[in-house]
Amino acid sequence: MAGVLDSVDQRTKLAGQNRLELLLFRLNGRQIFGINVFKVKEVVQCPPLTELPGSHPVIRGVATLRGVNIPVMDLCNAIGGPRMGKATDYFIIITEYNRRQLAFLVGNVERIVNTHWEDILPPPQGVGHSSYMTAVTDLDGTLVEIIDVEKVLSEVLGIDEEITHPMEDTGADLDRLKIMVVDDSMVARNQIKKVLHEMHIETIQAKDGSEALNLLLQWSEEGKVSDWLAMVISDIEMPKMDGYSLVMAIRENPKLSDLYIILHSSLSGVFNESMVKKVGADHFLAKFMPDELVDRVTERLKFLA
Repeated sequence: MAGVLDSVDQRTKLAGQNRLELLLFRLNGRQIFGINVFKVKEVVQCPPLTELPGSHPVIRGVATLRGVNIPVMDLCNAIGGPRMGKATDYFIIITEYNRRQLAFLVGNVERIVNTHWEDILPPPQGVGHSSYMTAVTDLDGTLVEIIDVEKVLSEVLGIDEEITHPMEDTGADLDRLKIMVVDDSMVARNQIKKVLHEMHIETIQAKDGSEALNLLLQWSEEGKVSDWLAMVISDIEMPKMDGYSLVMAIRENPKLSDLYIILHSSLSGVFNESMVKKVGADHFLAKFMPDELVDRVTERLKFLA
Protein backbone atom coordinates (compact mmCIF):
# COMPACT_ATOMS: atom_id res chain seq x y z
CA MET A 1 0.00 0.00 0.00
CA ALA A 2 2.81 2.42 0.85
CA GLY A 3 4.31 1.84 -2.61
CA VAL A 4 1.01 2.70 -4.29
CA LEU A 5 0.64 5.87 -2.24
CA ASP A 6 4.21 6.90 -3.02
CA SER A 7 3.52 6.36 -6.72
CA VAL A 8 0.35 8.46 -6.58
CA ASP A 9 2.22 11.22 -4.77
CA GLN A 10 5.05 11.23 -7.32
CA ARG A 11 2.68 11.32 -10.29
CA THR A 12 0.42 14.01 -8.83
CA LYS A 13 3.43 16.30 -8.42
CA LEU A 14 3.34 16.70 -12.21
CA ALA A 15 -0.27 17.91 -12.12
CA GLY A 16 -0.55 21.66 -12.52
CA GLN A 17 3.10 22.01 -13.57
CA ASN A 18 2.24 21.54 -17.26
CA ARG A 19 4.69 18.66 -17.40
CA LEU A 20 4.39 15.07 -18.54
CA GLU A 21 6.40 11.90 -18.90
CA LEU A 22 6.52 10.29 -22.33
CA LEU A 23 7.33 6.66 -23.05
CA LEU A 24 9.16 6.68 -26.39
CA PHE A 25 8.83 3.78 -28.81
CA ARG A 26 9.20 2.81 -32.48
CA LEU A 27 6.82 0.85 -34.67
CA ASN A 28 8.12 -0.56 -37.94
CA GLY A 29 10.77 2.01 -38.81
CA ARG A 30 12.96 4.85 -37.60
CA GLN A 31 10.16 7.25 -36.55
CA ILE A 32 9.85 7.71 -32.78
CA PHE A 33 6.43 7.95 -31.14
CA GLY A 34 5.42 8.94 -27.62
CA ILE A 35 2.67 7.95 -25.20
CA ASN A 36 1.86 9.53 -21.84
CA VAL A 37 3.26 7.35 -19.06
CA PHE A 38 0.04 7.92 -17.09
CA LYS A 39 -1.70 5.58 -19.53
CA VAL A 40 0.92 2.84 -19.40
CA LYS A 41 0.55 -0.08 -17.02
CA GLU A 42 3.56 -2.09 -18.15
CA VAL A 43 5.73 -3.05 -21.13
CA VAL A 44 6.48 -6.72 -21.84
CA GLN A 45 7.69 -8.96 -24.63
CA CYS A 46 4.61 -9.96 -26.58
CA PRO A 47 3.42 -13.39 -25.39
CA PRO A 48 1.72 -15.93 -27.69
CA LEU A 49 -1.64 -14.54 -28.77
CA THR A 50 -5.02 -16.18 -29.12
CA GLU A 51 -6.59 -15.11 -32.39
CA LEU A 52 -10.11 -13.70 -32.43
CA PRO A 53 -11.99 -14.83 -35.56
CA GLY A 54 -14.07 -12.05 -37.05
CA SER A 55 -12.29 -9.26 -35.18
CA HIS A 56 -10.97 -6.09 -36.79
CA PRO A 57 -7.83 -6.92 -38.83
CA VAL A 58 -5.80 -4.51 -36.68
CA ILE A 59 -6.47 -6.71 -33.61
CA ARG A 60 -3.72 -9.33 -33.65
CA GLY A 61 -5.28 -11.39 -30.89
CA VAL A 62 -5.64 -11.59 -27.13
CA ALA A 63 -2.80 -11.78 -24.62
CA THR A 64 -3.53 -13.49 -21.32
CA LEU A 65 -1.47 -11.93 -18.53
CA ARG A 66 -2.01 -12.88 -14.88
CA GLY A 67 -5.46 -14.18 -15.71
CA VAL A 68 -6.56 -11.05 -17.61
CA ASN A 69 -7.40 -11.17 -21.32
CA ILE A 70 -6.09 -8.07 -23.10
CA PRO A 71 -6.71 -7.33 -26.80
CA VAL A 72 -3.51 -6.55 -28.70
CA MET A 73 -3.67 -3.92 -31.44
CA ASP A 74 -1.11 -3.65 -34.22
CA LEU A 75 -0.54 0.08 -33.81
CA CYS A 76 1.50 0.45 -36.99
CA ASN A 77 -1.31 -1.12 -39.03
CA ALA A 78 -3.93 0.93 -37.14
CA ILE A 79 -2.42 4.23 -38.29
CA GLY A 80 -2.15 3.19 -41.92
CA GLY A 81 1.25 1.50 -41.92
CA PRO A 82 2.13 -2.08 -42.85
CA ARG A 83 1.17 -5.00 -40.65
CA MET A 84 4.00 -5.91 -38.30
CA GLY A 85 5.62 -9.34 -38.48
CA LYS A 86 5.42 -12.19 -35.99
CA ALA A 87 3.88 -10.68 -32.84
CA THR A 88 6.11 -12.54 -30.37
CA ASP A 89 9.17 -10.87 -31.93
CA TYR A 90 7.95 -7.51 -30.64
CA PHE A 91 6.84 -5.78 -27.44
CA ILE A 92 3.43 -4.76 -26.19
CA ILE A 93 2.65 -1.57 -24.27
CA ILE A 94 -0.24 -2.40 -21.93
CA THR A 95 -2.40 0.65 -21.36
CA GLU A 96 -5.66 1.76 -19.80
CA TYR A 97 -7.92 3.87 -21.98
CA ASN A 98 -11.52 4.69 -21.31
CA ARG A 99 -11.78 2.19 -18.43
CA ARG A 100 -10.53 -0.70 -20.53
CA GLN A 101 -7.15 -2.38 -20.79
CA LEU A 102 -5.64 -2.87 -24.21
CA ALA A 103 -2.15 -3.43 -25.56
CA PHE A 104 -0.31 -1.85 -28.47
CA LEU A 105 2.11 -4.01 -30.44
CA VAL A 106 5.28 -1.95 -31.03
CA GLY A 107 8.70 -2.58 -32.51
CA ASN A 108 10.76 -1.59 -29.52
CA VAL A 109 10.61 0.73 -26.53
CA GLU A 110 13.26 3.43 -26.16
CA ARG A 111 13.06 5.26 -22.81
CA ILE A 112 10.97 7.56 -20.62
CA VAL A 113 11.54 11.32 -20.87
CA ASN A 114 10.20 14.14 -18.73
CA THR A 115 9.11 17.09 -20.81
CA HIS A 116 6.84 20.14 -20.78
CA TRP A 117 3.43 20.49 -22.42
CA GLU A 118 4.58 23.84 -23.84
CA ASP A 119 7.04 21.85 -25.94
CA ILE A 120 4.24 19.59 -27.23
CA LEU A 121 2.91 21.30 -30.35
CA PRO A 122 -0.06 20.73 -32.66
CA PRO A 123 0.79 18.82 -35.85
CA PRO A 124 2.05 20.92 -38.78
CA GLN A 125 -0.60 22.60 -40.86
CA GLY A 126 -1.53 20.67 -43.96
CA VAL A 127 -1.34 17.15 -42.52
CA GLY A 128 -5.10 16.85 -43.11
CA HIS A 129 -8.00 15.29 -41.19
CA SER A 130 -6.88 11.79 -42.17
CA SER A 131 -3.69 12.09 -40.10
CA TYR A 132 -3.37 10.07 -36.90
CA MET A 133 -0.98 12.62 -35.43
CA THR A 134 -2.41 14.74 -32.62
CA ALA A 135 0.81 16.46 -31.55
CA VAL A 136 4.58 16.56 -32.09
CA THR A 137 7.62 17.49 -30.05
CA ASP A 138 11.34 17.83 -30.60
CA LEU A 139 13.66 15.87 -28.33
CA ASP A 140 17.36 16.46 -28.92
CA GLY A 141 16.74 17.23 -32.59
CA THR A 142 14.49 14.19 -33.13
CA LEU A 143 10.83 14.63 -34.05
CA VAL A 144 8.51 12.63 -31.79
CA GLU A 145 4.93 12.02 -32.96
CA ILE A 146 2.05 11.60 -30.52
CA ILE A 147 -0.80 9.55 -31.94
CA ASP A 148 -4.48 10.52 -31.73
CA VAL A 149 -5.50 7.44 -29.75
CA GLU A 150 -9.15 8.56 -29.62
CA LYS A 151 -9.27 8.40 -33.41
CA VAL A 152 -7.61 4.96 -33.47
CA LEU A 153 -9.97 3.54 -30.84
CA SER A 154 -13.01 4.99 -32.58
CA GLU A 155 -12.04 3.37 -35.89
CA VAL A 156 -10.85 0.01 -34.57
CA LEU A 157 -12.92 -0.72 -31.47
CA GLY A 158 -15.84 1.60 -32.08
CA ILE A 159 -17.11 4.05 -29.51
CA ASP A 160 -20.75 4.04 -28.43
CA GLU A 161 -21.90 7.59 -29.02
CA GLU A 162 -25.61 6.98 -28.51
CA ILE A 163 -27.54 8.38 -25.55
CA THR A 164 -29.73 5.73 -23.95
CA HIS A 165 -31.06 7.73 -20.97
CA PRO A 166 -34.20 9.79 -21.52
CA MET A 167 -33.20 13.46 -21.47
CA GLU A 168 -34.85 15.67 -18.87
CA ASP A 169 -36.11 19.20 -19.16
CA THR A 170 -33.68 21.03 -16.89
CA GLY A 171 -35.57 24.32 -16.88
CA ALA A 172 -32.36 26.14 -17.83
CA ASP A 173 -32.29 28.92 -20.43
CA LEU A 174 -30.59 27.04 -23.26
CA ASP A 175 -30.80 30.06 -25.55
CA ARG A 176 -28.42 31.87 -23.19
CA LEU A 177 -26.16 29.16 -21.79
CA LYS A 178 -23.22 27.67 -23.66
CA ILE A 179 -20.57 25.06 -22.89
CA MET A 180 -16.88 25.25 -23.76
CA VAL A 181 -15.31 22.01 -25.02
CA VAL A 182 -11.50 21.81 -24.91
CA ASP A 183 -9.73 18.88 -26.58
CA ASP A 184 -6.87 18.48 -29.04
CA SER A 185 -8.57 15.51 -30.71
CA MET A 186 -11.10 16.50 -33.36
CA VAL A 187 -12.77 13.11 -32.91
CA ALA A 188 -13.22 13.71 -29.18
CA ARG A 189 -14.52 17.26 -29.71
CA ASN A 190 -17.07 16.03 -32.22
CA GLN A 191 -18.21 13.22 -29.90
CA ILE A 192 -18.95 15.72 -27.10
CA LYS A 193 -20.49 18.24 -29.51
CA LYS A 194 -22.86 15.57 -30.86
CA VAL A 195 -24.13 14.74 -27.35
CA LEU A 196 -24.56 18.39 -26.38
CA HIS A 197 -26.28 19.15 -29.69
CA GLU A 198 -28.85 16.47 -28.88
CA MET A 199 -29.38 18.30 -25.57
CA HIS A 200 -29.90 21.53 -27.61
CA ILE A 201 -26.81 23.15 -26.08
CA GLU A 202 -24.48 25.33 -28.12
CA THR A 203 -20.77 24.60 -27.78
CA ILE A 204 -17.65 26.70 -28.14
CA GLN A 205 -14.58 24.65 -29.02
CA ALA A 206 -10.88 25.08 -28.30
CA LYS A 207 -8.02 22.81 -29.40
CA ASP A 208 -5.87 23.13 -26.28
CA GLY A 209 -5.71 24.72 -22.83
CA SER A 210 -3.82 27.77 -24.02
CA GLU A 211 -6.44 28.63 -26.65
CA ALA A 212 -9.21 28.05 -24.11
CA LEU A 213 -7.59 30.26 -21.48
CA ASN A 214 -7.04 33.08 -23.96
CA LEU A 215 -10.71 32.98 -24.93
CA LEU A 216 -11.79 32.96 -21.28
CA LEU A 217 -9.54 35.91 -20.43
CA GLN A 218 -10.92 37.83 -23.41
CA TRP A 219 -14.51 37.14 -22.35
CA SER A 220 -13.75 38.05 -18.75
CA GLU A 221 -12.80 41.56 -19.86
CA GLU A 222 -16.21 41.88 -21.50
CA GLY A 223 -18.28 40.76 -18.50
CA LYS A 224 -18.90 37.91 -16.07
CA VAL A 225 -18.24 34.71 -17.96
CA SER A 226 -20.20 32.42 -15.63
CA ASP A 227 -23.40 34.35 -16.41
CA TRP A 228 -23.60 32.56 -19.78
CA LEU A 229 -20.93 29.84 -19.76
CA ALA A 230 -22.52 26.88 -18.01
CA MET A 231 -19.29 24.90 -17.75
CA VAL A 232 -15.94 24.01 -19.27
CA ILE A 233 -15.42 20.39 -20.35
CA SER A 234 -11.71 19.85 -20.84
CA ASP A 235 -9.41 17.05 -21.87
CA ILE A 236 -6.25 16.58 -19.79
CA GLU A 237 -3.59 15.72 -22.39
CA MET A 238 -3.21 18.67 -24.77
CA PRO A 239 -0.38 20.53 -26.51
CA LYS A 240 0.87 23.86 -25.10
CA MET A 241 -1.22 23.73 -21.90
CA ASP A 242 -2.73 20.60 -20.37
CA GLY A 243 -6.08 20.36 -18.62
CA TYR A 244 -4.60 20.39 -15.11
CA SER A 245 -2.78 23.67 -15.77
CA LEU A 246 -5.87 25.15 -17.41
CA VAL A 247 -7.95 24.40 -14.30
CA MET A 248 -5.34 25.93 -12.00
CA ALA A 249 -5.08 29.07 -14.16
CA ILE A 250 -8.87 29.45 -14.08
CA ARG A 251 -9.03 29.00 -10.31
CA GLU A 252 -6.28 31.57 -9.78
CA ASN A 253 -8.13 34.25 -11.77
CA PRO A 254 -10.75 36.08 -9.66
CA LYS A 255 -12.88 36.78 -12.74
CA LEU A 256 -13.00 33.11 -13.73
CA SER A 257 -12.57 31.21 -10.47
CA ASP A 258 -16.25 30.25 -10.05
CA LEU A 259 -16.50 28.47 -13.43
CA TYR A 260 -17.70 24.87 -13.25
CA ILE A 261 -15.08 22.56 -14.77
CA ILE A 262 -15.24 18.91 -15.78
CA LEU A 263 -12.03 17.10 -16.70
CA HIS A 264 -12.99 14.60 -19.38
CA SER A 265 -10.20 12.23 -20.27
CA SER A 266 -9.19 8.74 -21.34
CA LEU A 267 -6.78 8.88 -18.38
CA SER A 268 -9.00 6.59 -16.34
CA GLY A 269 -6.45 5.14 -13.93
CA VAL A 270 -6.05 5.33 -10.16
CA PHE A 271 -4.52 8.81 -10.07
CA ASN A 272 -7.47 10.89 -11.23
CA GLU A 273 -9.20 11.42 -7.88
CA SER A 274 -6.03 12.85 -6.35
CA MET A 275 -5.30 15.02 -9.37
CA VAL A 276 -8.79 16.43 -9.77
CA LYS A 277 -8.82 17.34 -6.11
CA LYS A 278 -5.37 18.91 -6.29
CA VAL A 279 -6.02 21.19 -9.26
CA GLY A 280 -9.55 22.16 -8.22
CA ALA A 281 -11.76 20.70 -10.94
CA ASP A 282 -15.40 20.07 -10.02
CA HIS A 283 -15.67 16.61 -11.52
CA PHE A 284 -13.90 13.94 -13.57
CA LEU A 285 -15.49 11.91 -16.37
CA ALA A 286 -13.78 9.08 -18.20
CA LYS A 287 -14.08 9.10 -22.00
CA PHE A 288 -16.38 8.34 -23.65
CA MET A 289 -19.57 7.65 -21.73
CA PRO A 290 -22.44 9.61 -23.36
CA ASP A 291 -25.00 8.83 -20.66
CA GLU A 292 -22.64 9.90 -17.87
CA LEU A 293 -21.88 13.10 -19.74
CA VAL A 294 -25.60 13.80 -20.15
CA ASP A 295 -26.23 13.12 -16.44
CA ARG A 296 -23.46 15.49 -15.31
CA VAL A 297 -24.49 18.27 -17.70
CA THR A 298 -28.16 17.85 -16.72
CA GLU A 299 -27.29 18.12 -13.03
CA ARG A 300 -25.37 21.33 -13.64
CA LEU A 301 -28.10 22.89 -15.80
CA LYS A 302 -30.73 22.13 -13.13
CA PHE A 303 -28.56 23.98 -10.64
CA LEU A 304 -28.42 27.01 -12.97
CA ALA A 305 -32.15 27.00 -13.77
